[in-house]
Amino acid sequence: MANAIGKKIDLISVSLYFGLVLIGWLMILSVEADQIDLNSFSNIFSNKIVRSQSIWILISSAIFFVCAALDRKFWINLAYPLYALGIILLIGVLVFGVEIKGATSWYRIASFSLQPSELAKVFTNLALAGYLGSYSISLKNVKTQAISIGLFLLPMLIILLQPDAGSALVFFAFFIVLYREGFPANYLITGLITLILLILGLRFEAISIIAIISIVGSFFLASQQNKRNIWFLLIIAILAFVYFLFNNQMVFYLYGMVFAFLVLSLAHFSKKGIRLPLITLFAGVIASCVVYLADFSFENLKPHQKDRINVWLNPSQCDPQGSLYNLNQSKLAIGSGGVKGKGIFHGDLTAGNHVPEQSTDFIFCTIGEEQGFIGSSGIIILFILLILRIIKLAERQKNSFSRVFAYGVACILFIHFFINIGMTMGLAPVIGIPLPFISKGGSSLLGFSMLMGILMNLDRHRNRV
Repeated sequence: MANAIGKKIDLISVSLYFGLVLIGWLMILSVEADQIDLNSFSNIFSNKIVRSQSIWILISSAIFFVCAALDRKFWINLAYPLYALGIILLIGVLVFGVEIKGATSWYRIASFSLQPSELAKVFTNLALAGYLGSYSISLKNVKTQAISIGLFLLPMLIILLQPDAGSALVFFAFFIVLYREGFPANYLITGLITLILLILGLRFEAISIIAIISIVGSFFLASQQNKRNIWFLLIIAILAFVYFLFNNQMVFYLYGMVFAFLVLSLAHFSKKGIRLPLITLFAGVIASCVVYLADFSFENLKPHQKDRINVWLNPSQCDPQGSLYNLNQSKLAIGSGGVKGKGIFHGDLTAGNHVPEQSTDFIFCTIGEEQGFIGSSGIIILFILLILRIIKLAERQKNSFSRVFAYGVACILFIHFFINIGMTMGLAPVIGIPLPFISKGGSSLLGFSMLMGILMNLDRHRNRV
């Protein structure tokens, strides 16, 4: 096997992979250091968490080499059967799974737990690569677009039933893959605008956002006409805003902008027809509906779900000793590390177990406290190097299957990396997804090891068309 995978394997990617895995093991050991006698090597593995993670590292390393050594055709021919297996496992966990932290997302196997959503990412990536790698497939075709989106939308919806919003969110990474393969950019731009409107609807009052939408629509129409109309619009906007300042009622500001929009629409209609005003109005109505949908959905969420969103977007409304506690402790741990950090095994907040989930979702704060700014930056650089290296591997593939799969690996890693580190600093919602290769968790490490192993396999045959 060693001889089989030694030829043409990308040593840079392999080195980065094992380097991050080793760093992860050391950080988990550091989290548990206060419960271990570090003077005796044998005592290290007496700790249940360290022992479990060590076993998963051995299993995942073996799986990595197996995936890298198997015949390339194995992954191409079994892409769809493995995808079907992934869907069956996801459905099965709803019936036979065990509930952990409010989500029925794990199978219990003896003393180990297996999360099928981690394997589903691998199998979905294979299926999408198999479909887009087929002959005469073009993402300019609506049917192809629908099937491609359906391939990752199906497992995502099943995962939401568990419910596990964090794992489901990762599947949006495949939209980036589709864009690389020719998915119309207009769809992605529309999706991005919708996402921004949803976030704004969660952060601010809906009426305020709709006022802004009215302003944008009015200025757009004015820009299509002449300067006099822009001055007219500015006067209406100023008068409406002055009224708003003295009466504190945003609705009158909105009425003023709607009035300006209607006047501009009539002016445009008298010269160039009604088509552009109607399109602008339709876009504004749809955007306003999205904002109201976000506001309505938020009001109907469960209290703990509201807390997660408020921690991200409205922290001033959260209880510092309640829903905001995790994030505050995480920021405190990262900030206390300073430039150089306190040193491995010497993190006060880490050793005192002051940060909840510090070996899983919040392990980056352990790195921040013990390794400081230098160590944290080093981890970020390693991830960036790995993702850029994978993109380079993707671009040198001679066949579509390998290219799509490689881009899928890069995008999945990026989403995990970006959101996990972002949520430890309050820049992303706390949705509970692991930091690849570093967070404690066998299923996560197994899934990422499979992705890397299959990628190394395909890259060894990169010149095969």
